[in-house]
Amino acid sequence: MAVERQHVKEQDKIQRRSNFDPVESNLTEEQVKLEASRCLNCKNPRCVKGCPVNIQIPEFIQAIKEGNLDKAGEIIRQTSMLPSVCGRVCPQERQCEGNCILGIKGEAVAIGALERYVGDNTSAKNVEIVPTGKKVAIVGSGCAGITAASDLRKAGHEVTIFEALHQCGGGLRYGIPPFRLPRTVLDREIKNLKDMGVKFEKNVIVGKSITLKQLKEDGYDAIFICSGAGLPKMMNIPGENLNGVYSANEFLTRVNLMGADGKDAVTPLRVGKAAAVIGGGNVAMDAARTAVRVGFEKVYIVYRRTEAELPARLEEIRHAKEEGVIFQFLHAPVEIYNKDGYAAGMKFEIMELGEPDESGRRKPVGTGRYTDLDVDSVIVALGTGPNPIIQKSAHLDGLDFEVDSKGYFTVNPETRETSIPAIFAGGDVAPVGTSNAINAMGAGKKAAKAINEYLRQ
Repeated sequence: MAVERQHVKEQDKIQRRSNFDPVESNLTEEQVKLEASRCLNCKNPRCVKGCPVNIQIPEFIQAIKEGNLDKAGEIIRQTSMLPSVCGRVCPQERQCEGNCILGIKGEAVAIGALERYVGDNTSAKNVEIVPTGKKVAIVGSGCAGITAASDLRKAGHEVTIFEALHQCGGGLRYGIPPFRLPRTVLDREIKNLKDMGVKFEKNVIVGKSITLKQLKEDGYDAIFICSGAGLPKMMNIPGENLNGVYSANEFLTRVNLMGADGKDAVTPLRVGKAAAVIGGGNVAMDAARTAVRVGFEKVYIVYRRTEAELPARLEEIRHAKEEGVIFQFLHAPVEIYNKDGYAAGMKFEIMELGEPDESGRRKPVGTGRYTDLDVDSVIVALGTGPNPIIQKSAHLDGLDFEVDSKGYFTVNPETRETSIPAIFAGGDVAPVGTSNAINAMGAGKKAAKAINEYLRQ
């Protein structure tokens, strides 16, 4: 009899609405053994090809089958220093699990759950570092920066990560809520880097606190820019500047990093009766589910296409629905109503789907019909663009980067090198494909490989 896919236990859907504790728990030891037994150990593993950092998935699962969890951890960490993170936040259904052959006629192997279990129950092995005498500066401590730092440190280079905020982790810390990614997990992964000898400089805004030119003058032989895309995209509609209107970046950062939902918060949130979250990606789901937990009576996800086009992870959509989030599809924002300087409702145009656009999805087309939504807070989750602070400061120093029409760094897609020698860029400042943790890690690995080759010339 075939073994069925093992599922993690989830916190009660009513109970979790009022706390930030992890929604999912790990598989049990017995479940892990059963799930590992489902892997066919394919000779041509499509799952590996679906992983942007090429984790040798059948190999680490085989180690689990053999009862050697430490070996499984070593195999994963050969290519990824963030197994506990990736096992929780990666879109496995579109990547490794989406390519699993078992998923053709049934359910794919729960690769993400197995990776998370291994990451949580093993430690990074001490690596012997042979110093090269070379120094690398990494701007940003998110997925791309952490990945590049790990690979470059293993290669023997002195690595320093410069982080603009007072805590490290980038978008993993300020963007992803703790009910998806517990802070203890993230802190443990960062500690592994510190134990390897990677240095962290916090509260340093490259482009303001220090410039790229100064980093080069300080003896850094190469620089990797992975500072994220911190400039929120807004709707450009009347009422967008009213009180009670937030970008998702601001909303999530204030809660996740600054504790704005707490009683003693320095910058408390104004929690009203109803919030509208504009967008349909993972950030929109995170914002909506966070809004539920901080106390909004009603929370809406408002999306201009249908549910079939939602880009968010299926798991995130399911969790949002379970937690009471209300989905409004085929609605496009037109105006935010003003009452004494505060948001007091929204006007939307009803849409219908037309012909596919450049993304391959059917384009929303206005119908000329309108409707209102009674909300007193609006959270805009339409993505972010690159903050030009680094480019502007570099320009003043005579370093003129090539950028594309949207302001992202133009890079060699294989090496991630910018138009200026010895300076590389990746992650959300020079995106490739969908913006997510694992793709950023893939960019970090490419950059680290190219930097290492450059430094060894």
